[in-house]
Amino acid sequence: MTHDQSYIVIQPHVSEVPAPLALKKGDRVSVGALYDGPEGWPDWYLCSAPGQEPGYVPGKILDRHADGSATMLEDFTNRELTVLEGEELRGQRQLNGWLWAVRIPDGATGWAPLDNIRVNRPDFQSRKS
Repeated sequence: MTHDQSYIVIQPHVSEVPAPLALKKGDRVSVGALYDGPEGWPDWYLCSAPGQEPGYVPGKILDRHADGSATMLEDFTNRELTVLEGEELRGQRQLNGWLWAVRIPDGATGWAPLDNIRVNRPDFQSRKS
């Protein structure tokens, strides 16, 4: 877990999730295939929920059942954050190769791949403290 750590984007990322999942703790989802892309992001499962487009969910927040379904252990959205090189982020949580972050200064939130960011220098003073 990361709490309010400063990051700098070192490589742009464009969201590939036009309609993010919005799941609540206790929701039931159908669990599909494990993500197997070249990036090597571990433990993400393609899940579907009624009325929503399928999307990837981290395995550690799924209480899996024998029938191929799961119960959400916490609230979750797979909203990705589109970021440009040089932008500042405030990281709030790392999970399975991604960072949940707030983009400074506009406050947009979403997941950004850890490979595309780095921890900001400790002596860096945010422009928006």
